[in-house]
Amino acid sequence: MRKGPKYLNLVEIRLPLPAVVSFMHRVSGAFLFMVLPVLLLWLQQSLTSAEGFTAVRDAFSHWAAKAFVLALLWAFFHHLFAGIRHLIMDVYLRADELAVGRFSAKLALVLGIVMTVVAGVALW
Repeated sequence: MRKGPKYLNLVEIRLPLPAVVSFMHRVSGAFLFMVLPVLLLWLQQSLTSAEGFTAVRDAFSHWAAKAFVLALLWAFFHHLFAGIRHLIMDVYLRADELAVGRFSAKLALVLGIVMTVVAGVALW
């Protein structure tokens, strides 16, 4: 028998939906953390003067900025609902069952997408 590391083709591995939602929860949290300094700089610039506010407002009228804000909204809502899902799973005793895990993962995904669409429509 050969001893050594086993080759895992990560492209062919299909993760279950709860694992994908958990991974996306971590990615959205990291994205929000990395973007926070930029958001604080924009807030500071918009509050320093009328010209700064106008500059930030004009920057957000560009399609790329709107797409960035939409991605930011998705990250926020997904992180929020997946975090609530994780908190419920920690407290609720049956949350580790497969059916409950799959349903809560689907619910977190759907709620994150729906709230992103609602907020995106309200902003534009």
